[in-house]
Amino acid sequence: MVEIAPVAPEHIESFHRLFDSIARERRYLAAPEAPSLESFRSFVLETISQGHAWFAALLDGEVVGWCDALRKPLPIHRHVGVLGMGLLPAFRGQGIGQRLLERTLEAGRTSGLSRVELTVRKDNPGAIALYQKRGFAAEGVQRNAFKVDGRYHNLIMMAVLFEG
Repeated sequence: MVEIAPVAPEHIESFHRLFDSIARERRYLAAPEAPSLESFRSFVLETISQGHAWFAALLDGEVVGWCDALRKPLPIHRHVGVLGMGLLPAFRGQGIGQRLLERTLEAGRTSGLSRVELTVRKDNPGAIALYQKRGFAAEGVQRNAFKVDGRYHNLIMMAVLFEG
């Protein structure tokens, strides 16, 4: 059974492998590969220390997915989180992404976020449907915003607002 838990220091190495695997798919992440393990470790530890809404999907202690809502740093944007998530291919389409998303959004809301935003490739209907199901609305399109292997892709900007 896949468990959803806050990202912790003991997850860094398997999270790094997961991130690298998804990045190398060259479809979902802006990076073509994971940064060095040392850089990744520094980022994870710093992000944990800042208390962001950040969860991992774990199977037998291995990270198979994650979801985060990282608070924007400027004071005028401190109410906004930027969503990122990913799952290994074998774990997609099983409701794990929805569980991760729900847990992350709830933690973000209770920590004071009133808006969570994201960008998603227009040719990723599964992710778009997941976000819409949770209340995200499209706010615009960034044309030719993503370029992989010489081919441009449009990104849809989406956001969800929390009342109160």
